[in-house]
Amino acid sequence: MAITTTMTNSYKQDVLSGTQTSADTYKIALYTSLATLDASTTAYSSTNEVVGTNYTAGGATLAGFTTGLSGSTAYLTFTNPSWSTSTITARGCLIYNSSKSNKSVAAYDFGGDVTSTAGTFTVNFPAAGASGLIRIA
Repeated sequence: MAITTTMTNSYKQDVLSGTQTSADTYKIALYTSLATLDASTTAYSSTNEVVGTNYTAGGATLAGFTTGLSGSTAYLTFTNPSWSTSTITARGCLIYNSSKSNKSVAAYDFGGDVTSTAGTFTVNFPAAGASGLIRIA
C-alpha cells in the first residue's frame, strides 16, 4: 500500500473539460498508511480512511478556494483544514469534489504518520504561488 503525492489523472481531464469548478464543494479525507492513493484514484473511498476522535468519515469541507498565477504556473489552494480536540494518526489525504460524485482531485503523502492526541490536527498546505497545493506549470 502506498500514497503518492499527485494530482489525479481524472482531475486533469475534468479541469480541461470544465467539469469541476470553483462553485463546487471540495473536501479532504485523511488516510492511514494502509491506503493506496495515486494518480489512478478516481473518487473518494472510505477504505483505509482514518478512524479517530472528532474525525468523521468523509473528512472536512475545504474553505478558501483560491486560484492564481505565479509566473507561468497556475495554482489552486485552500485554507488549511483542521480537526480540534482530535486523536488521529494519518499518513496522507485525498482532496475530492463532493459536488461531483466525490471525484478525486489530488492525493498527498505526509512522508510518515502524523498524529494528534486530544489536540488539533492540521493539514498545512503550501503557500499560494508557484509551489502551491495544486499547480499546472
